[in-house]
Amino acid sequence: MTELNFNFIGIASVALLLISAGLMAMKKMRTPAVFISVLAVMILTFYIAALWIALERPPLRTLGETRLWYGFFLALLSVTFWFRWKYVWLFMYSNLMAGVFLIIDLLKPAALDQTLMPALQSVWFVPHVIVYILGYALLGVAALVAVLIIIKPWIKKDLKVNLHDADNMIYLGFAFLTLGLVFGAMWAKTAWGHYWTWDPKETWAFITWMTYLMYIHIRHRHPHREKTAAWMMSLAFVFMMICWMGIQYLPSAQNSVHTY
Repeated sequence: MTELNFNFIGIASVALLLISAGLMAMKKMRTPAVFISVLAVMILTFYIAALWIALERPPLRTLGETRLWYGFFLALLSVTFWFRWKYVWLFMYSNLMAGVFLIIDLLKPAALDQTLMPALQSVWFVPHVIVYILGYALLGVAALVAVLIIIKPWIKKDLKVNLHDADNMIYLGFAFLTLGLVFGAMWAKTAWGHYWTWDPKETWAFITWMTYLMYIHIRHRHPHREKTAAWMMSLAFVFMMICWMGIQYLPSAQNSVHTY
């Protein structure tokens, strides 16, 4: 697959996702909105599969490739959550955010190498990255709930949202983060001989994991302290973004094996 191919696929997918989000705002157009979103998911599925075949490796190596997966999972979750909860705002947010990440890839296309460095040629490579990106997608959607909880007192419109809407997403996303840590440790052992080396990326991954664990603890021990839990979830999301995208800009991470 070439960059030009992605320009066509990316523009088409972004257009469909934005149209879907716009139609969802109109009550009589919600069925077409869901259909269009499903079509976008199918297009992205085809592109990822074709890219995998063309590269002769999983398209999970570059930052652009992880953004592609993130957009795909957000679009997929928007449809899945719609059938589960029928939340208009959640559907619109997921599709809009998926479109944003695809637009970033269109503006900053990543170089696609044909081969992987030896350390990345491991059976743990695909499960480690996939569970992390899926976890990031779930936790990214849940972060919107936290923001809405925080700003709710300053919004005149009555928002039908509470942290219970996010709890299951947090629990599932946290489970994926945990699997990501475990798979990463197994991968590190086979590649470098150590399960954990306190690499900057590993450190921020652990900080993120611990912050979400603190959120779960607050929800379990103090279920009525929603504002505190919402701030904790927001902080955890910021840490997650630093771990995923911001780590490569930190001076301490310039020699990190996770910088890509």
